[in-house]
Amino acid sequence: MIHVSRRAFGAGLAVAGLVGRPSFAQEPRRGGTLVATWGGGEPQAVYVPSGGGPGPTFSSSKVLERLARRRMDGAFEGELAEGWKAAEDFKSYTVKLREDVKFHDGHPMTADDVVYSVDEIWKKYAAPASMPDYTGTEAPYAGTVVIKFSRPMPEFTFASLLSSPASYIVPKHVYAGSDPAGNPANNAPVGTGPWKFKTWVRGSHFEYARNDDYWRPGFPYMDHLVLRFVRDPAGRAAAIESGEIQIGVFDAIAAADIKRLTAMPGFVATTQGYEEAVWATTMECNCRKPLFAKREVRQAMFFAVNREHIAKTVYYGYARPGTGPIFSANTEFYSPDTFSTAYDPRKAAALLDAAGHKKPAKGSRFRITLVAGGWFADNGRVAGIVKQGLEEIGIAVELAVPDRAAAIKRIYTDYDFDLAISNQQNPSEPVPITTQYFTTDGIKKAVPFRNASGFSSPEMDELVEKIKVETEPARRRSLVVDFEKLAALEACNLPLVEVETSTVASIRVQNYANTPNTLAASWHDVWLAA
Repeated sequence: MIHVSRRAFGAGLAVAGLVGRPSFAQEPRRGGTLVATWGGGEPQAVYVPSGGGPGPTFSSSKVLERLARRRMDGAFEGELAEGWKAAEDFKSYTVKLREDVKFHDGHPMTADDVVYSVDEIWKKYAAPASMPDYTGTEAPYAGTVVIKFSRPMPEFTFASLLSSPASYIVPKHVYAGSDPAGNPANNAPVGTGPWKFKTWVRGSHFEYARNDDYWRPGFPYMDHLVLRFVRDPAGRAAAIESGEIQIGVFDAIAAADIKRLTAMPGFVATTQGYEEAVWATTMECNCRKPLFAKREVRQAMFFAVNREHIAKTVYYGYARPGTGPIFSANTEFYSPDTFSTAYDPRKAAALLDAAGHKKPAKGSRFRITLVAGGWFADNGRVAGIVKQGLEEIGIAVELAVPDRAAAIKRIYTDYDFDLAISNQQNPSEPVPITTQYFTTDGIKKAVPFRNASGFSSPEMDELVEKIKVETEPARRRSLVVDFEKLAALEACNLPLVEVETSTVASIRVQNYANTPNTLAASWHDVWLAA
């Protein structure tokens, strides 16, 4: 097995009001039913081939599995694969599959299922942006596949692809000949995971049963798993407090209720388990506007915003100021040595003066439109603080907080904004999810959460192309740091704050924060103490 990274994830993610995981010194206890919820409503399906967002990620990951996974120490290890090896030119990888794995309907998992999944699910739905150079997958003999590319693919990138939240292995005999996106099996998926899908009670919950024929002997520990849909954060908090629900992941309850519950005996909260899925609230400058053609004007927008104030007042301290496109939890690539746009209103004013936008004796320097993505209520509150900071340096601001559909249309289709407040969730591997916010090929009209700023630079494009194919880890890390520095300097799209995602649980729930992506974990090793 190749472990392409052994760097431990950052451990300093706990913030005020959160306490760490309980000690797991006890022997795991078998049996019981765990009832869980998450910070979202009822998903559109149990499994969505393209990913579908947090809800389907949470629900599908208990049933379906990937070829690999990433551990808390940063190393990759096999899941449905026993291991993989790169060719000398890094244009192909030979993957050895695990033996004696069965789907929930009794069919054995074979190389044919892997070939189908890579060709028809990953390439077309789950990870097309990560596979622009993909040329095909072959099964030269039983239990082995060879995944091929037209250009070198770095090992970290390949391992990240294998362990990506939506890179599942699905049964070919269930999906072949159908439209995977519309297959009825998406509402009752058949996988290889520790949990068999049992039922979907619309408007209430998903129920899963223990897979007694799971390939990991002795797992899972529990008999049943129930995922409840509770749209209201206050309702989730009440259900956890009463014991109806034992665990809430992905910011299931509000910050104030986290502090209240963890002050009581019997409840704990942690931010561990989200190192591979850090969220940020970002601000984007519309570089199509002549006003933002000058880098100094873009930088001034960020110097005017008090990010510490946003972290403390909007997120109750469960956030930290952002610095650049690679988030601080990313111990593989993060560098603090970038151009700083930390709060400095005097610097912002001086930059605007030098750019020819001096403040008149009466009135404002200029007027801009600030659009906040209405998919999170916090975005509107962040925009209010941004507006205040800009007005203090003499900029008139028209603030709009449209609903989700209207905000996506304004920001990502019509480009009808000067500044936009949006959000990003960036994994450790920067290509393509992080880099596409800054490259010319990331400008995709009507595609949400891409390069809405319209920033385009031959220097940036060339740098990202080098990152894509550099296979020597140290050189690649250096190139990514160069990318961070250039993106921070250009200041077209930067995080205002990195948001601490939290899990709140009864102390009965054990072993739930032992992967860097709790939302996408299988929970095969979670158990309930007596």
